[in-house]
Amino acid sequence: MMIPFRAWEAAKKWTGIALAVLVVADLALAFFFLNTARETPEALRAERDRLAMQARLLGADIARGDKIRASLPQVGKDCDAFYRASFLDSATGYSQIEADLSAIAEKTGVKTSGFGFKRKDIPERGVSEISVRTSVNADYAQIIQFINGLERSKNFYLVDSLQLASSEGSIRLELELHTYFRI
Repeated sequence: MMIPFRAWEAAKKWTGIALAVLVVADLALAFFFLNTARETPEALRAERDRLAMQARLLGADIARGDKIRASLPQVGKDCDAFYRASFLDSATGYSQIEADLSAIAEKTGVKTSGFGFKRKDIPERGVSEISVRTSVNADYAQIIQFINGLERSKNFYLVDSLQLASSEGSIRLELELHTYFRI
């Protein structure tokens, strides 16, 4: 039986293409193996050690995250306790602040010009920000004691601004504080 010439040419053509594909695949595999063979055992050990260190660090991060997640209920309780203990109730807060500041002023021997209040509600936080303005007259040591008294007060005060001026043999301190009320 004889194979026609055209069929023989087609078979030869397809065989050549298949051989070319195999040669290209062999060359690609040879290139890959040569590149991986170039890495020395020391380089491979160093890479393994680097990956092991990275795995330990990631494990430590996960453990730290788990610890934080476990402590969140206590943090929430601590925040609630701070909120209730440090922020005055808005119904009685003004009189308590005025009494506290007057007591600090009396204890330190400074003279106040009274207290001015400005309220700004922050309903999404459940608080009102209260700005308190006052000016006090005294000598330097008494003013320092007054500021120290603010820091040691059981009430929560943030000193926003201080301005000093000389006034008839004493020092005049213009003071703006912020505090917060529960609403």
